[in-house]
Amino acid sequence: MDIIVAMKQVPDVTVGIAISDEGTDLARDQLSFVTNPFDEWALEEALLLKDMTDGWVTVVALDDPGIDHALYRALALGADHAVKLAGIGAAWIDSHRRAGIMASWIREQLYDLILSGVQAPDDLDGQLPALLAAGLGHPFASVVVAVEATETGVIATQEFGGGRIGRLKLPLPAVLGIQVALRAPRYVSDMRIRLASMGGGIEEVSPNAETDGETDVPTAGSGLTVRRVFTPEASRRAEMLPASPHEAADAILGLLRERGLIA
Repeated sequence: MDIIVAMKQVPDVTVGIAISDEGTDLARDQLSFVTNPFDEWALEEALLLKDMTDGWVTVVALDDPGIDHALYRALALGADHAVKLAGIGAAWIDSHRRAGIMASWIREQLYDLILSGVQAPDDLDGQLPALLAAGLGHPFASVVVAVEATETGVIATQEFGGGRIGRLKLPLPAVLGIQVALRAPRYVSDMRIRLASMGGGIEEVSPNAETDGETDVPTAGSGLTVRRVFTPEASRRAEMLPASPHEAADAILGLLRERGLIA
């Protein structure tokens, strides 16, 4: 089975964020970036499928900050091929245009299955895999927690609200939004990542090349305009209650009586 994993870099929110002087975006030149955690789950699922089907895994990403390290890490983990779509010429690419750029490259490849993270910290609607499926005309399933290969396609196990589980049969080729894999993403040492980088294993492709007189890169984005970006404004401070259960209960009762909610 030939599997493509679409990956992206996202701001590392654990070290804080900064807003641009214009107030319409993050100050991305001041941020640290990490691989989207859900894409790491997608890569792990792809590697599991590779082991089960004697398959081939290709990882593809745009030229996001720090993406070389992420692609070398994917190669060190067991991916067979890494592709960087470079030369886009924009500071930030929204999910719609990102999906269009990736789809323009993917449709020229040989593949059976496309995996990507179900969502990302900067895209909580799970748009990228759904947009890839729509652009390529393939069946799609999201919130996938396990994938089983069959003779005619795949069976995607999905997790719904309330802990309900569903199993969906899809013909190939298909696109899946991965929430978790059957096991946690595997560990790889820094030494193996350095060895992968020394091999020069990343293929750099420019999606700006023209094909049959038409530009591969779609120009349409999401159609949304960001007017203001701001951090949450604090209105009041939290009041900490005493540690003792009895003291906390008395304090809560006092607050309710003070506000006239109980007699």
